[in-house]
Amino acid sequence: MAYRQGLRGLRLSSLNTPPLTVVLVRPQKASNLGSAARLARNFGIGQLRVVDPGVEPDEESSRLAAGADDVLGSIVRFPDLAAAVADVAVVVATSSLRARGPTRHLDLASLPAFLAESAAAPTAFVFGPERSGLTEDELARASACLRLPTESDFPTMNVSHAVGAVLAVARAFAPAAPGRAAEEPPAPAGEIEAALAHWDQALEAIDFYDTGHRDRSLRDWRRLIASRPLSLREVAILRGVANRILVSLRLEKERLPSERDPSLSSG
Repeated sequence: MAYRQGLRGLRLSSLNTPPLTVVLVRPQKASNLGSAARLARNFGIGQLRVVDPGVEPDEESSRLAAGADDVLGSIVRFPDLAAAVADVAVVVATSSLRARGPTRHLDLASLPAFLAESAAAPTAFVFGPERSGLTEDELARASACLRLPTESDFPTMNVSHAVGAVLAVARAFAPAAPGRAAEEPPAPAGEIEAALAHWDQALEAIDFYDTGHRDRSLRDWRRLIASRPLSLREVAILRGVANRILVSLRLEKERLPSERDPSLSSG
Protein backbone atom coordinates (compact mmCIF):
# COMPACT_ATOMS: atom_id res chain seq x y z
CA MET A 1 0.00 0.00 0.00
CA ALA A 2 1.56 3.31 -1.09
CA TYR A 3 1.07 6.82 0.20
CA ARG A 4 -0.71 9.52 -1.74
CA GLN A 5 1.63 12.42 -2.38
CA GLY A 6 0.95 15.91 -1.10
CA LEU A 7 2.59 18.37 -3.46
CA ARG A 8 4.27 21.68 -2.87
CA GLY A 9 3.05 24.52 -4.99
CA LEU A 10 -0.64 23.60 -5.04
CA ARG A 11 -2.93 26.59 -4.93
CA LEU A 12 -4.37 26.68 -1.43
CA SER A 13 -7.86 27.14 -2.82
CA SER A 14 -7.54 23.82 -4.68
CA LEU A 15 -6.76 21.78 -1.56
CA ASN A 16 -9.54 19.79 0.06
CA THR A 17 -8.98 20.93 3.63
CA PRO A 18 -10.92 19.01 6.29
CA PRO A 19 -12.02 20.82 9.49
CA LEU A 20 -9.75 18.60 11.60
CA THR A 21 -6.56 16.88 10.47
CA VAL A 22 -4.09 14.54 12.16
CA VAL A 23 -0.43 14.89 11.08
CA LEU A 24 2.17 12.28 12.05
CA VAL A 25 5.74 13.56 11.69
CA ARG A 26 8.42 11.00 10.73
CA PRO A 27 6.55 7.93 12.07
CA GLN A 28 8.86 4.92 12.36
CA LYS A 29 6.39 2.10 13.11
CA ALA A 30 3.84 0.83 10.63
CA SER A 31 1.67 -0.33 13.52
CA ASN A 32 1.13 3.28 14.56
CA LEU A 33 -0.17 4.11 11.08
CA GLY A 34 -2.90 1.49 11.39
CA SER A 35 -3.78 2.41 14.97
CA ALA A 36 -3.91 6.14 14.14
CA ALA A 37 -6.10 5.42 11.10
CA ARG A 38 -8.56 3.52 13.30
CA LEU A 39 -8.62 6.33 15.87
CA ALA A 40 -9.16 8.91 13.17
CA ARG A 41 -12.12 6.90 11.91
CA ASN A 42 -13.45 6.54 15.49
CA PHE A 43 -13.58 10.32 15.86
CA GLY A 44 -14.87 11.20 12.40
CA ILE A 45 -11.60 12.22 10.74
CA GLY A 46 -11.31 10.96 7.19
CA GLN A 47 -7.71 11.85 6.39
CA LEU A 48 -4.29 11.30 7.93
CA ARG A 49 -1.19 13.18 6.80
CA VAL A 50 2.38 11.99 7.32
CA VAL A 51 5.65 13.89 7.08
CA ASP A 52 8.76 12.08 5.81
CA PRO A 53 7.70 8.66 7.17
CA GLY A 54 10.26 5.94 7.84
CA VAL A 55 7.78 3.17 7.00
CA GLU A 56 5.04 2.30 4.52
CA PRO A 57 1.60 0.95 5.44
CA ASP A 58 1.73 -2.87 5.54
CA GLU A 59 -0.33 -5.90 6.57
CA GLU A 60 0.18 -5.08 10.25
CA SER A 61 -1.10 -1.55 9.62
CA SER A 62 -4.17 -2.94 7.89
CA ARG A 63 -4.84 -5.38 10.73
CA LEU A 64 -4.66 -2.62 13.34
CA ALA A 65 -6.77 -0.27 11.23
CA ALA A 66 -9.58 -2.82 11.80
CA GLY A 67 -12.14 -1.45 9.39
CA ALA A 68 -10.57 1.94 8.81
CA ASP A 69 -8.81 0.81 5.63
CA ASP A 70 -10.33 3.77 3.79
CA VAL A 71 -8.42 6.15 6.08
CA LEU A 72 -5.25 4.06 5.92
CA GLY A 73 -5.42 3.95 2.15
CA SER A 74 -5.89 7.69 1.82
CA ILE A 75 -2.89 8.77 3.92
CA VAL A 76 -1.18 11.72 2.25
CA ARG A 77 2.61 12.08 2.42
CA PHE A 78 4.44 15.43 2.63
CA PRO A 79 8.16 16.27 2.56
CA ASP A 80 8.03 18.50 5.65
CA LEU A 81 5.67 19.96 8.23
CA ALA A 82 5.39 23.32 6.46
CA ALA A 83 3.90 21.59 3.41
CA ALA A 84 1.65 19.34 5.51
CA VAL A 85 -0.06 22.27 7.26
CA ALA A 86 0.10 24.86 4.46
CA ASP A 87 -3.69 24.89 4.03
CA VAL A 88 -4.47 24.79 7.77
CA ALA A 89 -5.17 27.90 9.86
CA VAL A 90 -4.62 26.51 13.39
CA VAL A 91 -1.75 24.13 14.20
CA VAL A 92 -1.66 22.38 17.57
CA ALA A 93 1.64 20.59 18.22
CA THR A 94 1.61 17.89 20.88
CA SER A 95 4.48 17.20 23.24
CA SER A 96 5.12 15.62 26.61
CA LEU A 97 7.67 18.39 27.24
CA ARG A 98 7.26 22.16 27.49
CA ALA A 99 8.34 23.96 24.33
CA ARG A 100 10.79 26.85 24.50
CA GLY A 101 10.01 30.36 23.41
CA PRO A 102 6.75 32.33 23.29
CA THR A 103 4.56 29.55 21.84
CA ARG A 104 1.18 29.43 23.56
CA HIS A 105 0.97 26.44 25.94
CA LEU A 106 -2.12 24.33 26.51
CA ASP A 107 -3.05 21.37 28.65
CA LEU A 108 -5.88 18.96 27.83
CA ALA A 109 -8.28 20.87 30.11
CA SER A 110 -7.76 24.11 28.18
CA LEU A 111 -7.90 22.53 24.72
CA PRO A 112 -11.70 22.84 24.22
CA ALA A 113 -11.68 26.57 25.02
CA PHE A 114 -8.76 27.11 22.63
CA LEU A 115 -10.58 25.29 19.82
CA ALA A 116 -13.72 27.34 20.53
CA GLU A 117 -11.67 30.54 20.08
CA SER A 118 -10.72 29.38 16.61
CA ALA A 119 -14.37 28.99 15.57
CA ALA A 120 -14.63 26.82 12.44
CA ALA A 121 -11.02 27.32 11.30
CA PRO A 122 -9.35 24.19 9.87
CA THR A 123 -7.16 22.71 12.61
CA ALA A 124 -4.29 20.21 12.56
CA PHE A 125 -3.09 18.15 15.51
CA VAL A 126 0.60 17.36 14.98
CA PHE A 127 2.33 14.39 16.61
CA GLY A 128 6.10 13.85 16.57
CA PRO A 129 8.25 10.75 16.04
CA GLU A 130 8.06 7.90 18.53
CA ARG A 131 11.51 8.45 20.00
CA SER A 132 12.50 12.07 19.59
CA GLY A 133 9.34 14.15 19.36
CA LEU A 134 9.05 17.37 17.35
CA THR A 135 12.03 19.64 16.74
CA GLU A 136 12.22 23.23 17.95
CA ASP A 137 11.70 24.44 14.36
CA GLU A 138 8.57 22.29 14.05
CA LEU A 139 7.21 23.47 17.39
CA ALA A 140 7.79 27.06 16.26
CA ARG A 141 5.22 26.55 13.47
CA ALA A 142 2.46 25.81 15.97
CA SER A 143 -0.34 28.13 17.00
CA ALA A 144 -0.14 26.37 20.37
CA CYS A 145 1.77 23.54 22.02
CA LEU A 146 -0.38 20.97 23.78
CA ARG A 147 1.35 19.26 26.68
CA LEU A 148 0.08 15.83 27.58
CA PRO A 149 0.03 15.22 31.36
CA THR A 150 2.44 12.31 31.54
CA GLU A 151 4.83 11.54 34.39
CA SER A 152 8.09 13.49 34.23
CA ASP A 153 10.20 10.36 34.73
CA PHE A 154 8.40 8.55 31.87
CA PRO A 155 6.95 11.25 29.63
CA THR A 156 6.90 9.68 26.16
CA MET A 157 3.62 8.16 24.99
CA ASN A 158 2.98 5.79 22.13
CA VAL A 159 2.01 7.99 19.18
CA SER A 160 -1.35 6.32 18.60
CA HIS A 161 -2.19 6.57 22.32
CA ALA A 162 -1.48 10.30 22.19
CA VAL A 163 -3.69 10.62 19.10
CA GLY A 164 -6.50 8.88 20.95
CA ALA A 165 -6.22 11.04 24.07
CA VAL A 166 -6.24 14.30 22.14
CA LEU A 167 -9.06 13.39 19.75
CA ALA A 168 -11.21 12.09 22.60
CA VAL A 169 -10.96 15.40 24.45
CA ALA A 170 -11.49 17.46 21.29
CA ARG A 171 -14.56 15.40 20.40
CA ALA A 172 -16.04 15.16 23.90
CA PHE A 173 -16.07 18.92 24.41
CA ALA A 174 -16.90 19.96 20.87
CA PRO A 175 -19.84 22.39 20.68
CA ALA A 176 -23.15 20.73 19.94
CA ALA A 177 -23.79 23.13 17.07
CA PRO A 178 -21.34 24.91 14.78
CA GLY A 179 -20.12 28.15 16.30
CA ARG A 180 -20.55 31.53 14.70
CA ALA A 181 -18.20 31.86 11.77
CA ALA A 182 -15.34 34.26 12.33
CA GLU A 183 -15.80 37.63 10.64
CA GLU A 184 -12.37 37.22 9.10
CA PRO A 185 -11.34 33.56 8.76
CA PRO A 186 -7.77 32.79 9.89
CA ALA A 187 -5.17 32.66 7.15
CA PRO A 188 -3.78 29.23 6.23
CA ALA A 189 -0.28 28.44 7.50
CA GLY A 190 1.06 28.58 3.95
CA GLU A 191 0.04 32.23 3.62
CA ILE A 192 1.71 33.04 6.94
CA GLU A 193 4.87 31.22 5.86
CA ALA A 194 4.92 33.30 2.67
CA ALA A 195 4.63 36.47 4.76
CA LEU A 196 7.54 35.32 6.93
CA ALA A 197 9.62 34.73 3.81
CA HIS A 198 8.77 38.28 2.69
CA TRP A 199 9.81 39.66 6.08
CA ASP A 200 13.00 37.60 5.94
CA GLN A 201 13.94 39.43 2.73
CA ALA A 202 13.19 42.80 4.32
CA LEU A 203 15.16 42.03 7.50
CA GLU A 204 18.09 40.81 5.43
CA ALA A 205 17.98 44.02 3.40
CA ILE A 206 18.24 46.24 6.51
CA ASP A 207 21.08 44.11 7.96
CA PHE A 208 18.92 42.89 10.83
CA TYR A 209 20.96 39.68 10.84
CA ASP A 210 24.36 41.42 10.99
CA THR A 211 25.05 39.76 14.34
CA GLY A 212 24.25 36.30 12.97
CA HIS A 213 21.71 33.85 14.40
CA ARG A 214 19.41 34.23 11.38
CA ASP A 215 17.81 30.79 11.84
CA ARG A 216 17.11 31.42 15.52
CA SER A 217 15.67 34.85 14.80
CA LEU A 218 13.37 33.44 12.12
CA ARG A 219 12.24 30.71 14.49
CA ASP A 220 11.36 33.34 17.09
CA TRP A 221 9.48 35.41 14.49
CA ARG A 222 7.59 32.28 13.44
CA ARG A 223 6.61 31.52 17.04
CA LEU A 224 5.50 35.10 17.60
CA ILE A 225 3.24 35.14 14.54
CA ALA A 226 1.97 31.55 14.81
CA SER A 227 0.91 31.98 18.45
CA ARG A 228 -2.32 33.69 17.36
CA PRO A 229 -4.33 33.05 14.20
CA LEU A 230 -3.95 35.91 11.73
CA SER A 231 -6.59 36.85 9.20
CA LEU A 232 -5.75 37.17 5.51
CA ARG A 233 -6.08 40.95 5.89
CA GLU A 234 -3.54 40.97 8.73
CA VAL A 235 -1.16 38.84 6.68
CA ALA A 236 -1.56 41.28 3.79
CA ILE A 237 -0.68 44.17 6.14
CA LEU A 238 2.50 42.38 7.25
CA ARG A 239 3.48 41.72 3.66
CA GLY A 240 2.68 45.29 2.70
CA VAL A 241 5.06 46.64 5.35
CA ALA A 242 7.82 44.25 4.26
CA ASN A 243 7.27 45.19 0.63
CA ARG A 244 7.42 48.91 1.47
CA ILE A 245 10.77 48.41 3.20
CA LEU A 246 12.16 46.61 0.14
CA VAL A 247 10.80 49.19 -2.30
CA SER A 248 12.16 52.10 -0.26
CA LEU A 249 15.61 50.54 -0.11
CA ARG A 250 15.58 49.87 -3.85
CA LEU A 251 14.56 53.47 -4.62
CA GLU A 252 17.27 54.77 -2.30
CA LYS A 253 19.87 52.76 -4.20
CA GLU A 254 18.60 54.07 -7.53
CA ARG A 255 18.88 57.71 -6.48
CA LEU A 256 21.84 59.57 -7.97
CA PRO A 257 24.79 60.18 -5.62
CA SER A 258 24.24 63.93 -6.03
CA GLU A 259 20.69 63.58 -4.79
CA ARG A 260 21.86 61.78 -1.67
CA ASP A 261 24.70 64.28 -1.06
CA PRO A 262 24.16 67.79 -2.57
CA SER A 263 27.83 68.66 -1.99
CA LEU A 264 28.75 66.28 -4.81
CA SER A 265 26.90 68.46 -7.36
CA SER A 266 28.63 71.75 -6.47
CA GLY A 267 30.90 73.22 -9.10
